[in-house]
Amino acid sequence: MAIFLHRVGRIAFRHRWYVVLVWAAVLALAGFGALSAPKASDEGFSMPGIESQKAFDLMEQRFPGTAADGASARVVFVAPDGERVDAGGNRRAVEAAVASLAEGPQAVSASDPFRAKALSQDGRTAYATVTYEAGPKDLTAAARDRLKGAVEDARGAGLTVEVGGKALDEGGGPGGTAEATGVAVAALVLLVTFGSLAAAGLPLLTALIGVGVSLASILTLAHALHLSATTSILAMMLGLAVGIDYALFVVSRYREERSRGHEPREAAAVAAGTAGSAVVFAGLTVVIALAGLSVVGIPMLTKMGLAASGAVTVAVLIALTLVPALLGFWPNAVLTRRARAGRAGRAGGTGGTGGTGGGRSARDDAPKDATEGWGTRWARFVLRRPLPVLLLGVVGLGALALPMTDLRLGNPGDEAKPVSTTERRAYDALAEAFGPGFNGPLSIVVDARGTADAKDAVRTVARRIGDTGGIVSVSPARFNEAGDTAVFQAVPSTAPTDERTKDLVTSIREERPEIVSGTGVTFAVTGTTALDIDIAGKVQSALVPYLTVVVGLAVVLLLLVFRSLLVPLKAAAGYLLSVLASLGVVVLVFQQGHGAGLLGAEHTGPIMSLMPIFLVGIVFGLAMDYEVFLVSRMREAYVHGRTPGESVTEGFRHSARVVAAAALIMVAVFAGFVSEDDSMIKMIGFGLASAVLLDAFVVRMALVPAVLALLGHRAWWLPARLDRLLPRVDVEGEALHRRPAGTDTPPSGTVAPREVSRT
Repeated sequence: MAIFLHRVGRIAFRHRWYVVLVWAAVLALAGFGALSAPKASDEGFSMPGIESQKAFDLMEQRFPGTAADGASARVVFVAPDGERVDAGGNRRAVEAAVASLAEGPQAVSASDPFRAKALSQDGRTAYATVTYEAGPKDLTAAARDRLKGAVEDARGAGLTVEVGGKALDEGGGPGGTAEATGVAVAALVLLVTFGSLAAAGLPLLTALIGVGVSLASILTLAHALHLSATTSILAMMLGLAVGIDYALFVVSRYREERSRGHEPREAAAVAAGTAGSAVVFAGLTVVIALAGLSVVGIPMLTKMGLAASGAVTVAVLIALTLVPALLGFWPNAVLTRRARAGRAGRAGGTGGTGGTGGGRSARDDAPKDATEGWGTRWARFVLRRPLPVLLLGVVGLGALALPMTDLRLGNPGDEAKPVSTTERRAYDALAEAFGPGFNGPLSIVVDARGTADAKDAVRTVARRIGDTGGIVSVSPARFNEAGDTAVFQAVPSTAPTDERTKDLVTSIREERPEIVSGTGVTFAVTGTTALDIDIAGKVQSALVPYLTVVVGLAVVLLLLVFRSLLVPLKAAAGYLLSVLASLGVVVLVFQQGHGAGLLGAEHTGPIMSLMPIFLVGIVFGLAMDYEVFLVSRMREAYVHGRTPGESVTEGFRHSARVVAAAALIMVAVFAGFVSEDDSMIKMIGFGLASAVLLDAFVVRMALVPAVLALLGHRAWWLPARLDRLLPRVDVEGEALHRRPAGTDTPPSGTVAPREVSRT
């Protein structure tokens, strides 16, 4: 692999104009496709195999013309203190608003709160439900304007009016602040790391080009593949983060090779062959982990994973081709001022067009000014005290992981939005007037096909469900035209995200045989609350198998990369620690509320159902990034004759600063999304930022060198039989060290050296 990528780097450097033009053409074509493609349609959320989804499908089949999960608005009217909403001018204002909403564009119906008995006991609060024939994304501006106009007219009459539901949800992603914040912090980190504006700007430029290509491609395919706005958000997060990081590693290695005396083209080629090989494997782990999300069985999650893996693939291709090409335009600009001054009088210096010195060791080639950097000092500190560092790190991560034992999964709704939004105020007003469970009613879909007296059977089912403990009211049943299917709502006494509501849904389903006994019908429990409960259950059941697959994959990939049995096991154990600790931190903040106010999370509750899966998949890929970049330099030193301790120091001397910068950039990019109002985006951004911070600075920077120090030579041991069976991928670029100067291929009959067992 190293030889192939070395050749790619040389070609990209030499034919830089063609490479730049190709990427410019790709960006232009993707942009044209995005502008020309039709807008993505709102297909709603689908979760095959669960009871709630089956009930939704039955409703769409038996009630044609109305989408079971279409857009709706719940308009809440609250009279001033001491007044009733059903009296005098207040009543007339409500009736006028309802009439206007019923005649609005795309509206199917608007319920009169006084006829539907949607009035609180004190008579101060009422609500009207408006249903639409289209989903939230497909509502026209005219439909939304009619809704807003009716609300303003009612407010003008002296009422307090708020709107809940999805009708005002126009979708879309972040407004740009998150991305701008992440890029600004990344620029600062790169500038401090490289000490050169050009070196700092190049990774940012290439990452933004990659994100542009990825997002434009997603928009082009959004209508055909029914991709949601959240799909592009995750792709943007990962594309920007890994795009900067991968370019950072290549530029850093290029500067290192220039410091060894190589001329620019050879330095770019060696950087592509060594750091580029690590980029390929690191990107491959991310892609496999994200694509593996498809095994969970959630279509939306599958699409998000595949789109994000596409963004990562683009980032890898750009790092291998566009970065060397741009280095060809400014070969000296990315160097430090001191390095440029030192080479001003010896253009085409000692490195010539040769290779890495015909087999010179890392010790001989090392830049002398990096010997006593902070990475070297930290590595020596850990090597002197490996056991205390290991124990402190494990205990600390274990303490952070403890809150995860209290993990509750769900999907936060309007209650998690800021109080500045009308959806949140509508939620609070309804909860205060009608009880906490009113915002999460259970929809009971009764299939009475083949029953002689369907109406009587449905009344019996409704009465028995109404008598269930925890149900406070049951609405009248609504039949379809054929009269063989009915829908009614059962309102729980507890909030949608309350654990008691989950127990209630489980209880109703378990008692179904008794409830339908003698009626000849059957029913299913659905609605937003039941759907969230079912999703949480499905994700929770898939989490352990998915985690097992991911950890097993990590071991196999790292076995190929490092040709060691214990290093992959150590990496997998560290990954598990970082994932569990980051989940614990998310629970600590978003579920238990510690520090939630500082992040703008005004409501605590269950953790988003998809959050654990996101962390398991994404953090796996990112953790393997740092493992590959850091430990590959240690192995490179070890196979060149260094002792285990010297290998650790050598790896930190070359990679610690760059890995730390890469981690800080990822943390900055992910943390920028914490400022978003959307609770799901906020939670994902915080969780990923926490995971990267813990994995890079605790696991990779502390636990990895401590474990390697304790294992010594045993860390690099591989059984002879397994050594013969495993293919050689040459991530460290061993073939480059052994090839004749100025050639692209190793000498005939030579192979990369194998490690020998040392005692």
